[in-house]
Amino acid sequence: MYKVFIKTHFSSAHYLRNYPGNCEHLHGHNWDVTVTVRAEKLNDIDVAMDFRDLKQIVGEIMKELDHKNLNELPQFGQQNPSSERLAEYIYKRLSDKLDGFEGVFPDSVEVRETPSSGVIYSG
Repeated sequence: MYKVFIKTHFSSAHYLRNYPGNCEHLHGHNWDVTVTVRAEKLNDIDVAMDFRDLKQIVGEIMKELDHKNLNELPQFGQQNPSSERLAEYIYKRLSDKLDGFEGVFPDSVEVRETPSSGVIYSG
């Protein structure tokens, strides 16, 4: 099993509805994101997935979230844009975008609100 990962980031604001504390109020984060995909075998040029392709795909997803109030996005209309839900959302979008890459699947998405706290979602 091969695992390929990239690290990226985006900035956005959010608040957590019904949260008993400061996070109930609008605030921002510089989110750090690590995306990992997996493949059982290498392609004809001996790579599991080209880093450039993975960076492009993930970059498209980051543009959907960057410099936005996450609570105003349709995908978070009924649920809080928590780190957990963000990781899940990125994972599902990644899964959709990997359809054209035979044998490559999402493995995990790590989302960090701060350098010392975050979430890993693995489907």
